Formats: sequence, structure tokens, C-alpha cells
Amino acid sequence: MQKTLSVISLPSIRRNAEKIKSLAQGAKFFAVVKADGYGHGAEEVSRYIEDIADGFCVAIIEEGIALRVAGISKQILVLTPPQDGYDAARAKAYNLTLTVNSEYTAKLISGLPCHIKVNTGMNRHGCNVEKLPHILKQLPKESVEGVYSHFFAPESDIASESQFTLFQRAVKVVKQVNPNATAHISASGGLLRGGKYILEGVRCGILLYGYAPSGFSNSGFEKALKVYARRTQITPFIGGGVGYNFADKNYKSLCVYRCGYADGFFRTVPLGEKTLCMDAFLSEGGEKLKCVMDDADEYAKRCKTISYEVLTSVTKRSERIYER
Repeated sequence: MQKTLSVISLPSIRRNAEKIKSLAQGAKFFAVVKADGYGHGAEEVSRYIEDIADGFCVAIIEEGIALRVAGISKQILVLTPPQDGYDAARAKAYNLTLTVNSEYTAKLISGLPCHIKVNTGMNRHGCNVEKLPHILKQLPKESVEGVYSHFFAPESDIASESQFTLFQRAVKVVKQVNPNATAHISASGGLLRGGKYILEGVRCGILLYGYAPSGFSNSGFEKALKVYARRTQITPFIGGGVGYNFADKNYKSLCVYRCGYADGFFRTVPLGEKTLCMDAFLSEGGEKLKCVMDDADEYAKRCKTISYEVLTSVTKRSERIYER
């Protein structure tokens, strides 16, 4: 096999889900499996933890449809608001829960189940609190199943408290229309802050896969992914270059591994000697199967990025192997 191998521990993800459920203290647990389960495989992950999660979150309609086709029956919340009638029609056909962020999207969904997204400071998606009464007038009260927002800096006491105070105003307005609407503002960082920030639901992504957002510890959570590259040749060194680089020392031989920047790794961050090629890298090591990533935090630090980007990148061209 020429692909990189992504070995994913489903039992580790399940234990992480159980820990999240415990920390949620009875609140609903929405497992975030967008971006193909942060690179771990959304369908496989969702099936393995469906009995633990109360629902799932995806970024776009297509991801929600894929979960339904895979047999997931619990609630699936699409975090990106619908853009047109085609989005709404597909959501209806596959029983997806939509995000409403404006009067336009409220009219567009024609009474489909929804959660209203409120902008409390992230300034990404969401309506301002003052717009809520106008949006609610466009929706049958039974369709409003939730109201949510998102901490933009959950590690900050000041920012989190400011957002939480504003969100409480929004929750009050929504619950006057539907007292049973689920209020949720915490993702992984908010869950780790705990206390009042948990509210009635939490949306956890990165913790599910064993990592924590900036400013928090992942202690007690298990990393679930390792990526391996296969050796394809041992090359006697004849001088010249190391891939697309001049050699700066003499080698007895170089091993070629089938993993490069087209596999989601960063070209200028060595996995072996010098920079990566598109589909390969070279190393003095001789293992037939070389582990190239088992800690996304460590690799992300080398790349000056975050574990989220690493996890969603390095499995795109992989053959996934699931440990059960």
C-alpha cells in the first residue's frame, strides 16, 4: 500500500466522550464531528459514540447528510446558516437541524427545527441580541429548539464573562417564546471552565479527539490518532541533493518514505532530512513503517500552528485503520 496509514483508536475517543459527558453534569452533549471528525472520520466516530452523545454538530449540510446515510439517527445541528432554498430542502429531506442567524434564514427554513445563533463577540455567525424579537416572529415557536453562541477566548475570564452576560439576555428572550429551547455557549474550552458556563448543553470537538484548546490542559483525555509512512526505497547516496535541496553532509544511504506536503504535512518542517517533497521525504532512519505524527500539539508547535489544523490535514490522503 502506498498511502500513509492513519491508525485511529475508537476506544480512546469513546473514553473521551464518556469523560465529556461526566464533566457536562447532566447537560446535553453535542459531539462536534465537522471536518470529517477533525480528520478521524465523522461516520465511524459518530457510530461509535452515538449512544453517549445527545446529538452531533457539523459545519455544512453535506456533512449532516453523510451522517444520516451512515445510519446516525440522533439530532444533527448544522452550524453554518442555510444560504438558499436548496440548503433548506436538503435539511428537510434528511431531518437536519438548522442554524438561524437572521430574519432571512428564519423565513428560508419555513418552520424546520432550528437553533438560533447569537453573536456575543466572536463576530463570525449570529444575530445581535436586539434582532431576536424580529427573528422569532418569523418562526413557529415549536421550531425553535435551541439558542447558542460561542466563546472567542474561553481562556479569558473578562471576555468569557462579558459574552456570557450578553448571552443570558438572549436566552431570556428566546425562552419567552419556547421555554424548552436548549441554551448552549460552551465548546471544549467552556466545558473545561465548567460551572455556570455549561448551561443546558455543550458542544465538544477537540476534546473528543484528545486535545484541548489554547490555555487549557488535556489531562485525562486520550489522543486517538497516529500517522505512519511506508518506506519505499533505500537509496545509496551519490552526492548532490536531498530531494529538492543541496546536501550539506555525506550520507551512506537515504530512506525514501511515501509522505509529503500533499498528505497534509508542512513542506518546510522536516520529518526526516531537509524539506518535504510533494509525495515523499528522505531520512537516514531505516524503519519499514515510520510514525510521522502521534502528537498533534507537538507537531503544531513546530509548524507554528494549532492542533486543529494538523488533525484536519494529515489524514486526507490516508488509509484509515480503526482500532476497536
